[in-house]
Order: sequence, then C-alpha cells, then structure tokens
Amino acid sequence: MKKLVLLFTLTLLTACNETSKELDADAIVAHAIEAAGGKTIDTALISFKFRDKFYSADRNNGRFKLERCTDPGCKDTLDQLTNSDFKRFINETEVAVADSLITSLSGGVNSVHYFSVLPYGLDAEAVHAEKVGQASINGKTYYEIKVTFSEEGGGEDFEDTYMYWINTEDFSVDFLAYNYHVNEGGTRFREAYNERTINGVRFVDYRNFKPQEQFPPLQSLDSLFTTGNLELLSKIDLEQVEVNPCSSC
Repeated sequence: MKKLVLLFTLTLLTACNETSKELDADAIVAHAIEAAGGKTIDTALISFKFRDKFYSADRNNGRFKLERCTDPGCKDTLDQLTNSDFKRFINETEVAVADSLITSLSGGVNSVHYFSVLPYGLDAEAVHAEKVGQASINGKTYYEIKVTFSEEGGGEDFEDTYMYWINTEDFSVDFLAYNYHVNEGGTRFREAYNERTINGVRFVDYRNFKPQEQFPPLQSLDSLFTTGNLELLSKIDLEQVEVNPCSSC
C-alpha cells in the first residue's frame, strides 16, 4: 500500500513538474494566440472600422497586406503596407511618398492592425516574452507576461515594453499595459471589454487608462486599476468587424 501511495505521489509530482515546464512564457503566449483564433487569422481577410477610418488585413501564412482607407470603398486615400513596402493611393492612383513620411505612415497603419488581433503576433522572432508572476484582478487569476522587442524586426517602437495579463483558465488577454517613448513618452493600461467571437476570431474593445506617474512599473498597473487610481482617457472600439478567408486562399 505504501508503495502505491509513493508511486501515486511521484506520478503526481512528475505531472505537476511537466505542467510547470510547459507553462513558460512562450507556452502561455502560444495558448493565448490559439484561444484568440490564431490559426484562423493566419489565412483570413479581416476588415473593420476604427474611428473615422476603414481597415483591412489580408494574411496568408506570413504574407500580409494591411490597408487603411479614408472611405469605405478606398477610393479617396488608401495607405497599404505589405511585407515588402508601403504605398499610398489617392483617387485609386499611386502617389509618391517622401522617405521622411514612410516610417510614420506605415507605423500608423501597422499599430492599429497590431492591436486589433492581439495576442496574435506575439510569437514573432523579434518578440521576447518573460513570465514575471501572477496577479488577481476582479477575482480572476492572470499570468503576467512582459514583452520586449529586438531592434531588428521590432519596428520603429522596438524600445517600448508591454505587460499582458493572460487568464490562467482560458488564456484570454483581458488587460495589457505598455510604455512608449515618442512625443515625450508615457504609459497606458487597457481593459478589454465587449468580447465577441466572429468566425472563429476573438475581438475585444478597450478602455484606455493613464496613470498619474509617467513611467510607473508596468507590473504595478493592475493594482492601480483595481484601486481606482487610473484616469480613463478614451475607448478603443472596433466597428463593422468582418472575418473572411484571405483573398488568395
């Protein structure tokens, strides 16, 4: 009997150790991407309206075409970012773009698409994820995942740092925070709401908060949120969201 108890205990400990090993930062991020519909996003054409602009993202297993338009038919001004270049079209005709503007224009297009499908993309080579702990927010437990970027492949904002709170049960990203360094810099905390799944892809809107301190530790922002010490700046809502197979699928 003692041998059976010992064997059961060893088996249980081994299983726990394996689970612990599996749930490192990369594994948690992989689960989160899967839970958000990452496989579908890989080969999807996603369109939505954000504020007064119209966006579409056409992805096919690493190839992408990200667009931002000023009108629903993309006939006025269209900004287009692909794996290889950035182009601007006005009245459906390509126009020259000054080199000094390409970085900011392409960054503006990319950032909206980036946030629209988070945590998709957090497994890229330029992304470095680190599990820094766990936290309880509104009665739920979250993994705290810190994300930094390599200079090569990390985009113009590679120096920014992010923190993601990923639910330990369903791996949903319900909160995130980041600091940024453009325009004197600052810190933001976002709370996801209005969660919905459209053709297998999870979408959320965000309440966008600002702390009093310019650069508090990102890991402290969940406590500032739960104690009411963050200022609500805006809401980030995606409208008219559609998910279809990619154009070349």
